[in-house]
Amino acid sequence: MVKIPRALTIAGSDSGGGAGIEADLKTFAALGVHGMAAITSVTAQNTLEVRLAYDLPPEVVVAQIEAVADDIGVDAAKTGMLSNSGIIEAVARTVKKYGFPLIVDPVMIAKSGAPLLRPEAMDSLIKFIIPIAYIVTPNRYEAERLTGISIKSLDDAKKAAKYIVEELGAHAAIVKGGHLDGDYSVDVLYYEGRFKEFRAPRITDGCYHGTGCAFSAAITAEIAKGKNIDEAVRIAKEFITKAINYGMD
Repeated sequence: MVKIPRALTIAGSDSGGGAGIEADLKTFAALGVHGMAAITSVTAQNTLEVRLAYDLPPEVVVAQIEAVADDIGVDAAKTGMLSNSGIIEAVARTVKKYGFPLIVDPVMIAKSGAPLLRPEAMDSLIKFIIPIAYIVTPNRYEAERLTGISIKSLDDAKKAAKYIVEELGAHAAIVKGGHLDGDYSVDVLYYEGRFKEFRAPRITDGCYHGTGCAFSAAITAEIAKGKNIDEAVRIAKEFITKAINYGMD
């Protein structure tokens, strides 16, 4: 019998289909993984703005995770929009209970500028979610919020990635280079005491809506398949670069 890898996304729903749960499930399918979802928040969203966000009760989020984990099983999971402290703490408890690897996309602000993480929830994210993360995938601004380090260069990104692992307790961290300057977008991975860089030519006129979601989902899919961290990130970087370059606006 052929075993299909199983990946779970714990995140918000994007009614426009370009980010969040919808982007994650499309990415899982594109990479040959069975996708499952635990919805944390329902958003009224398109490519331009988030018009409304409604958080589900934490116990409903937990029930979704438990339902799929108890029956289908989870080879790897990712988080996206977690919104508030109650959801964050409930998700952390449940993930620890099952023990599957968790890829954390520390979603804070939508591309349109709408806040997706309540200010008081930042401490909860750092205290409860980051320490149980297998890989954390912040962009420049998210990494600055998590670490307090001003990131203006590749060296700054390396310091932030190392801080997320050594000080905040994640197993691995990759600080994405999409918001830095230069001809290349360079993502910096740190784990087990070493750095690795993943480079791609910078695309100035591509499609960026939902790219953070799809990138972390691609890593999750590859981890679910049994790939190591280096290989999972390499494939995800290639996948998202093509998506940005060939995506339809």
